[in-house]
Amino acid sequence: MPFKISCLSLSVPGACSAATTTSTPARARTARQGGLRPLLLGALMTLTVTLSGSAFAQVKGAGASFPSLVYGRWAVAYEKSSGGQPVTYKATGSGDGVKRITAREVQFGGSDSPLSAEELAKRHLVQIPMLVGGIVPVVQLPSVPEGRLQLSGEVLADLMAGRIRQWNDPRIAALNPGLPLPALAVRRVVRADKSGTSEGFTRYLSEVSPEFAAEIGVNAQPKWPGEVERAEGNDGMVKALKAAPGSIAYVSYDRVQAERLNAVKLRNAAGQWVSATEAGFRAAIAESDLSRRGDDLASLMNRPGANSWPITMTSFILIDATPPKGEEASPVMRFLYWCFMHGDDLTRGTGFAPLPLTLQSKLAARFGAVKAQDGKAPVYQAM
Repeated sequence: MPFKISCLSLSVPGACSAATTTSTPARARTARQGGLRPLLLGALMTLTVTLSGSAFAQVKGAGASFPSLVYGRWAVAYEKSSGGQPVTYKATGSGDGVKRITAREVQFGGSDSPLSAEELAKRHLVQIPMLVGGIVPVVQLPSVPEGRLQLSGEVLADLMAGRIRQWNDPRIAALNPGLPLPALAVRRVVRADKSGTSEGFTRYLSEVSPEFAAEIGVNAQPKWPGEVERAEGNDGMVKALKAAPGSIAYVSYDRVQAERLNAVKLRNAAGQWVSATEAGFRAAIAESDLSRRGDDLASLMNRPGANSWPITMTSFILIDATPPKGEEASPVMRFLYWCFMHGDDLTRGTGFAPLPLTLQSKLAARFGAVKAQDGKAPVYQAM
C-alpha cells in the first residue's frame, strides 16, 4: 500500500544561508539524543549544509514492500521534524523498485536483493543499506494455537515445493507431538510480483534443501510447481492467507506483529527452535560479516548462534549516482541522511533491527559517491 506524506511549511534554523556544522561536542550531544551513533557522526562532521528551494520538491520512492511500513514511519517522523518536504513511497516489489530507479522515474528505489558492483556501475546507482528484518512463514490453521507450529527447514522446503500436501502429514506430526494438526489440504500463497522477499525466502530454502535448490532454486519470481495462489506484495499475502484455511505464506515480521498472524517456529542452524523476533535478527547480524566487517552484502541466512532467526536479510535503498543537478538530488539525500541520524530510535519496535555500528561508520562514503553532472555537490541537513 502506498503512503503519502506532505507538509505546508519549513522551519529549520539556518535555512536561508549556508552554514558549517557546529562544534563536535555539541553535535555529538544532539546526535546521541537523535539516535545517531557517535562514530557515524564523526564521519559526517565535515559536511557543509544548506537548504535551497529544491527542499520542497517531492521525494518519490517505490519498490520493496518488505520494509514499506518502516519507511512510512520514518516519513511521518521526518514530516514533523523538517516540515515542507513531501515524501511518497509505493510498495511495488523489489524488482519494480530497481526498474523505476534505473529509469529515473523515482528518486529512490527499495530492494531486498542487493545489486552487484557491476550492476550498480552499469545502472549508475549508489546502494545504501537501511535496516535488517526477517521473513516469517505464517499459517492459517484454525486448530493450531498461535506460535505453536514447528517446522524444520527441510520440511518447510517440501511444503513450499508441493511435496507435502496435507497438514496432518506424518513428517509435520513428528515435529509437533501432541499438536492438533487438521486434515486440511496445504494451500500455498506466494508472491505474484518480482520480489526480494521471494528471493530471500527461496535462498534460505535452497540452502537447507538440495532438492528445493535443484527443482526451484533462488529466484525473485520462482516457478512454483503445482497449483499456488499468487498475491501482490506483503499485504496481498496477508489478505490471501486470512481468506483461506489451510494456507501457508511468507511475509515480513512487521506484518506478523501488525496483523497478529500465526507465525511458524523454525529450527535454526544451532538446532534450536526459535520464533521470529527483533532480538533474533540482531543475533543473526552478530554472527555475520555484516557486523564483523561492515560488509552489507554479507549473508544473514541460517547463521550460527542459539538465538539467530534463520531467514534474516538486509534491505537497501538505491539512488542516482550521477544526477543532472546537485540541487535536484538534495531532497532525497536529505531525507536519507535524516533517517541515519534518527533511524536507530525509529526502528525499535517496528519488527526490524538497525544496522550495526561497523556498517554505519562507512555510510558517509556512500553519500559522497553521488556526483552530480553539473559539478555541484548535493547538500543535505541533519534535522
